[in-house]
Amino acid sequence: MDHATLAAYDKQAAAFAQDWHEQPAPVDLQDIVTRFFIKGGVTADIGCGSGREVAWLGAHGFPAEGFDASEGLLAEARTRYPALRFARAELPELSGIAANSFDNVLCETVIMHLDHALIAPSVRRMLDIVKPGGVFYLSWRVTAGDDARDAHGRLYAAFDAALVRTELAAAELLLDAEVVSASSGKVIHRLVASKGRR
Repeated sequence: MDHATLAAYDKQAAAFAQDWHEQPAPVDLQDIVTRFFIKGGVTADIGCGSGREVAWLGAHGFPAEGFDASEGLLAEARTRYPALRFARAELPELSGIAANSFDNVLCETVIMHLDHALIAPSVRRMLDIVKPGGVFYLSWRVTAGDDARDAHGRLYAAFDAALVRTELAAAELLLDAEVVSASSGKVIHRLVASKGRR
């Protein structure tokens, strides 16, 4: 994770969490999960933030645990959802998470916060933790032109979707679309891939 981005999330975790939880429900994301994820399958939310999606997943038949690089956001998640499991893990390493360990992996609007050199290895590593036959959902906020930073200092990397598709070449793409998020109102790119059973 970009250091300035991580520092922003740690410093203002409570404010970011409140903002996310006050946004409209991400019904478009929920529809995609319901359509593609393996029901009852153990699920990881990489970059879980304050835990909103982990809670929704668990309540809708996708037993989930959340991982995030920000200790501040993890503290918010644990306060809001004390019965759920949250752990620190940072892309691209995702230390402590075994290969082929999750039926479903969700990573919603995280990879645009990474330095360009870390995007491909992060996508590769997330696909690595998906079980053979499992499903990987990945999205990122689209930044046109050059990399940008917001008022909080968070990095929004500008990169071509082909960079991500290349890392998913061995998987079957089930969805590949650029849309406006129902929750944040931002333009995001979404991919859903099924990992082969080799």
